[in-house]
Amino acid sequence: MTFEQQIQEDLHRYLRSLNEAEERLPDCPDVYEKWDHIAQAYIPDGIREYANYPEASLGWMMYLGMAVAQYWDTEWETYSRLENMYAYIRDKRGYDAMDEYIREEVLRLQGDSYKQTEQIVGECAARVHSALLRQQIEPGTKEAFHAYVDCLRQLYLFGAAMQLKRMGYHMTKMN
Repeated sequence: MTFEQQIQEDLHRYLRSLNEAEERLPDCPDVYEKWDHIAQAYIPDGIREYANYPEASLGWMMYLGMAVAQYWDTEWETYSRLENMYAYIRDKRGYDAMDEYIREEVLRLQGDSYKQTEQIVGECAARVHSALLRQQIEPGTKEAFHAYVDCLRQLYLFGAAMQLKRMGYHMTKMN
């Protein structure tokens, strides 16, 4: 099993235990196709922040997955045309407050839902960070970069999956 598969299994098991993910992960090509563009734009910021704030660097990508899923459900015709969706979101309040912007303005969360989402994303980021550290990969290497990107990809995908489930999309096997 690859490192990315380990991350996927752990996040899936954790989010299912909270009823935040379905047994079958969603199939939403529009959201998944945005991954490459978002990752390319995000990685310079994410790597810079990782040294001092690794869990924020990881967790922010989960919020981005949630935001893209929300945009897909509401105004995809508009948002899908953005040249740099990451910069669009980041520049609303800056990198440091991107989590709050997404929770407040994109997902429109308040009260318990706001706090619960913050806790879930924090726990997912902590789990992924811990798994990354256990790999004992030498920092600054090509292998470290690829492992970091694998972590970001899974957090993005699970952010999207979590938001799709919250919006009522259920992945059931068709007969």
